[in-house]
Amino acid sequence: MTAQQETRPHAAAKPVRWAADTVATMREGARVRLDYSAQSLWRVDRMIEEIRREAPPPAAVESVLRGFGAYAGEVIVRQTGAEWWAAGGDHWVRTPDGRLWDPVEEARRCFAGHGSLRLLCRDATGSR
Repeated sequence: MTAQQETRPHAAAKPVRWAADTVATMREGARVRLDYSAQSLWRVDRMIEEIRREAPPPAAVESVLRGFGAYAGEVIVRQTGAEWWAAGGDHWVRTPDGRLWDPVEEARRCFAGHGSLRLLCRDATGSR
């Protein structure tokens, strides 16, 4: 077993926690149910758009965006059997076909008005 294989399960610990915290926060605070389905990412994209319209500084919403990105990553993991990978504090999802996806960065792109977690999931899962 290589060192990289040994650290793989550990790579999932933080993003899985961030996703679970986001689900709980949305359920309790915003009364929005997130069920780890691809369809739920429509709601997440809309919530990010609403936050963007309020124009907070990016640093003020970084943890929220990280949570939404981790949630989208978990949707991909659950639908495809993908794995979380980590290096240098960054987290990616590696789908079984070997492609790497960066849902946390995609959440930041959504906030900037240039991305979509729903479309990222569609591309990563091969759904249309």
